[in-house]
Amino acid sequence: MTWITELDALEALYPEPPSQAAIAKVARCLTPAYRAWIDRPRFCMLAPVGPQGTDCSPRGDDGPVVSVLDPTTLALPDWRGNNRLDSLRNIVADGRVSLTFMVAGAQEILRVNGNARLSVAPDLLARFNRAGRQPRCVVVVALGEVYMQCAKSLMRSRLWQDGDQSAGLPSLGTILQEGTAGGIDAVAFDTAAPIRARERMW
Repeated sequence: MTWITELDALEALYPEPPSQAAIAKVARCLTPAYRAWIDRPRFCMLAPVGPQGTDCSPRGDDGPVVSVLDPTTLALPDWRGNNRLDSLRNIVADGRVSLTFMVAGAQEILRVNGNARLSVAPDLLARFNRAGRQPRCVVVVALGEVYMQCAKSLMRSRLWQDGDQSAGLPSLGTILQEGTAGGIDAVAFDTAAPIRARERMW
């Protein structure tokens, strides 16, 4: 196997410069068009970096997944999850993050790069109040740049066009049963999982 280990070798493979559009689409704050876009997604991927490496976690909500505090600041509530704290540990240790936003049916993907901190300010937590429940903390992202990703990846994958592609995939219960050598029963876990998730949604 031949590895690329030098920047010169990498750049020789891609001699063409970025297109004008690839440069012009980058903004340092939320323009009106980018604001309209970021108000729509209910789902994003949060990717921080830390001493132990990187992680990437899905974040979702039943309305806009982030709240815009101002044209350069986003707030992402940390709703109940699995308590691994991978992303939150990395944010405390480093702060550099990327957010990738997707909207069902849209071919483009919105990308935000910036720096994040965790806040437990009472007024910010209250902003996300749901029937008396609030997130434990809020990821506050100082936006460094925002831009649209090229649509080619979703066009190639036909992600939205080919409908449900999940048939035949192993369930989480199956993966846990395999990983615990039968210590967790796949059927019992998968039967209880939807009920457990609904009870711990927020």
